[in-house]
Order: sequence, then C-alpha cells, then structure tokens
Amino acid sequence: MVSGMLELAAGSKPRNLLEDLVREGSFKWLFGKRCSFNEEFEEMVRSPSAQRNWIPELSPVANLVVRRCSKVLGVPSSELQECFNAEAADFVKHPSMYARNFLEYCSFRTLSLSIQVTGHLADKKFRRLTYDMMLAWEAPAAASQPLLNVNEDISVGGEAFSRIASAVPIIANVIISENLFEVLTKSTGGRLQFSIYDKYLSGLERAIRKMKNQSESSLLSAVRSARGEKILEVDGTVTTQPVLEHVGMSTWPGRLVLTDHALYFEALHIMSYNKAKRYDLADDLKQVVKPEMTGPWGTRLFDKAVSYKSISLSESVVFEFPELKGHTRRDYWLAIIREILYVHRFINKYQINGVEREEALSKAVLGILRIQAVQDIGLAIPLQCETLLVFNLCDQLPGGDLILESFANMSTLRELDQTNNSKASGGIYSVSALDVVSNLGFVFGTSSNNPTEAGLVVGEIAVGEMSSLERAVRESKNNYEKVVLAQTTIDGVKVDGIDTNLALMKELLSPMRELGKFLLSLVIWDDPVKSSVFCLVFSYIICRNAY
Repeated sequence: MVSGMLELAAGSKPRNLLEDLVREGSFKWLFGKRCSFNEEFEEMVRSPSAQRNWIPELSPVANLVVRRCSKVLGVPSSELQECFNAEAADFVKHPSMYARNFLEYCSFRTLSLSIQVTGHLADKKFRRLTYDMMLAWEAPAAASQPLLNVNEDISVGGEAFSRIASAVPIIANVIISENLFEVLTKSTGGRLQFSIYDKYLSGLERAIRKMKNQSESSLLSAVRSARGEKILEVDGTVTTQPVLEHVGMSTWPGRLVLTDHALYFEALHIMSYNKAKRYDLADDLKQVVKPEMTGPWGTRLFDKAVSYKSISLSESVVFEFPELKGHTRRDYWLAIIREILYVHRFINKYQINGVEREEALSKAVLGILRIQAVQDIGLAIPLQCETLLVFNLCDQLPGGDLILESFANMSTLRELDQTNNSKASGGIYSVSALDVVSNLGFVFGTSSNNPTEAGLVVGEIAVGEMSSLERAVRESKNNYEKVVLAQTTIDGVKVDGIDTNLALMKELLSPMRELGKFLLSLVIWDDPVKSSVFCLVFSYIICRNAY
C-alpha cells in the first residue's frame, strides 16, 4: 500500500490505484472493524470524477473527508484546492504543512455552512463528519503513518479535538477546549472515542431542547419579558431536593431560577409560589457571590450554600442546596451564577453592545449547556464546573484579563457577513462565518471578518496558525503551569507539615537549639572533660563575683 501511495503522489493513475486498494482491502487494516470508510472509498472509486478530485498530497482518510466537504459546499475538491492556493499565504502553503492546512481550510468552510442549519447536532452525518475531520487532522499527508491498529478502536487526540471542535461554537471554543477534552477522555486514557463524543453531542442536543422549553414556558414570563431574559437553569421544583433561602434568621424553601440577567427565588407557600424575588447579575451593583456554610440557628456546619451580596441589599442572602453527601449541587450553581455575573462584568467593562453583546452572553450560555451535557452522559469523574466556563476560567487563570481583552478586541472588529466567502480590506479573506443561531433564540456566534488577523480567519481560529485569542490562551495557560510548578516547589520544602514561614523561623532559631543541646550534654556529663572544664570555669566566675 505504501508503494502505491507513493506512486499516487508521484502522479500515477489514481483510478487504478483506488481500485487496487479497495480490491486488496487495504482500508480494513487502517480502520479496523469500522467499514464506513471502506464503503465510501468504494463509492469514490465508482465515481467518474475520482481521478480528477483525488488530492495527491493528502492521505486516503483526508481525501475522503475533503470529498465529503466538497459535497456539502457544492464545490469540487480540485476547485477547493485552487481556492486555497489562491487565498492562503506562502507560509500556510509550505509543503511540510500543506496537507493539514488544506484540510483545515476545507473543514472550516464546511462547518461554518453546516452549523447554520437548525438542528445540525441531531444529524448523524454531521457528528460523524466532525469526528472524521479530527481523525484526518492527525494523519493528513499522503506520507502519514496510520495511527490505528486493526485491534484498536478509532480515537483522536486533544490537539485535533481542540482544532476542529473549536470551529463549532456549540461543541467547544479555544478557551476551554483542552479542559473539555480532558473531561471526556478521563476514562479512556487521553484519547477520545467516537462513542463518547457522540454521547456528548446527544447530551448537548437534550440540554438545548430543555433550555428552549424552559425559556418558552410561562415561568416568570411577566418579569422576564422586559429584557427578553432566557431561563438557563431551574432548581427546587422537586420536594426531595428543595432550595432553601436564608435571610437573617428566617429560612424558606422554594424554587430558584437563573436567567441570563438575574437570579430569581420563589418561596413555596402551601400549594403555590410567592412573588419572585429578583437578585440582579447584569447591573454593576458590586455583587459578591461566594460559597457559604449554613446550619440551624445560625451555626456554620454544612458547606452546601451560596451567598449573594450587593449594594442593593441591606444584608446578604444565602441559598442552600441540601444533599446527602458532598456539595456537588452547590458547586454547580456557584459556577453558573458566577458565569453570568462575570460575563456582565466583561460587557460593562468593555462597553460591548449590540450583536457583540449577544455573542458574549452566548459564550456564557454555551458553557452552561456543555456542563449540563457532560452531567447528562454520566461520566464517573468529579467535575470542576469552572474549568468549562469561559469567564470563570479567565477569572482564575493568570493573564485571564488578557484573554478577555483579546476577545473584546475581536468582538469590536467583527462585522456581520452572511456569506461563506467574503473579501475583507487589505486582501485578507474570511473563509467562513460562525453565524449560528440556536433554537433558543440566542446568537451563538457571529460572522467573522477580522482585518487585524493575517491569513484565513475562521471566527476565533486561523488556518495554519494561531489567532490572537489562541495566543493569549496559550500564554495564560503557560503562566498557570509555572504558578502550579512554583506552588509545588513551595509545598515540597515544608518541614513535617510546618508551613514555609514557620520552617524559616525554625532555621533562624537553630543556633539557640544547638546551644541548648550543648548545655544539656554538659549537664548529663556526656563528655566528662568538657563538663569538668565547664564546672571549673563556672565556679571560678561565681567565686570571683562573690569576692
């Protein structure tokens, strides 16, 4: 097969080679038990345009993915290659990276078109295509060695996932993609299998449907209509899992509702709910949201609550989320409340308005949907919700403010563009648009046409290079790793559980300790000569002072 591929790269007849590969069953050892590629490859051989659309620089799997992309775009593979050669910069077309960058070009253009179709997550072909794009990304060139074994399941790595999934705003973005990949692959040794990926997208679809139903319901419709607020989460509707509101010494069970602007609590009164209390998250009220401990008669026994404080309240209010063990439920609510609070702080700080404001809100909303999807598929791992939420994560990472600043700059420069292939100023092209409108009515992404980026820009990523946002994320995470390493070093110098400050004090007092040991050795006559000399000297001093 290798020799055949080399002949193909050298310009031999692709048609005969394709037939030979199918006849020899070469793709079976590439893809193991999965036969979807075999079937598609056979179909490609029967196609009259097989010879014309085979790209000799690409591996077989990359060729098949590009073929699917050409069908979605309605553009022949050869024409896509011509467009890429005309639009891409020379360094993007360098032979060492040509195959991968061309694959990214085709993939991103296809995804930007596909995600504009309502309900694309439910499309099995879309799911398989995005996964196969990741698979092809890992072995894009004709000379690439197969990453698979006949006895192994197909899987993809983190870099491929981050690169492809980030082009679909609902699935991931460049800020949290690595963390999301770690969560999805915790039980599979750091490689993502299609079965888990498919379950995750199914969970996303259910989470979107649930959020849509909540927002279209009559729940709090009167108070939400003024700002068009969307309901993101509801808790306390099940009697066995109430939410308790603590104000001063009074406690009320009830229903807690989080929207994209505020937090609402409706106290339960016999068979109905009282009028909802509103706790604003959008306006600048110096809000503080933090974990809190509660207990009977004001004691602090149970770490299962969230406190909310603002200048509009005379005293803080505490929401308790009782559960038998742990505080997972509280941690989830703490994270999603903070995410809405932080996104509005970001909007107010950079004075973001219009479509850009909706896009910022959508990032927070999508983060909450991803957490709900991960919870839905029931991965048996402890979940740190804040690591999957963009604005929570930026609040924690060193240099997170630089990430937000980069995102704000991209939003400011982004213009609406409904076409897939629009020309920007300075001869720079935006090869696709992240123009996704979800079933909830949120703008989950906007068209991208960023003149500050050099190259083929697709939303937050650029073909063959790192965008400004990616660079900010990479720098921030590198700084975070340095901080973790430094903290590990500090922890390593702790002495018998004593903190470094006490250890330092201990070192400063070491001369006194040594003097004490020396005096003790003299008292117990550990060294008779030294003890005798000490007694004579000490007696002489006493007698001299006595007279």
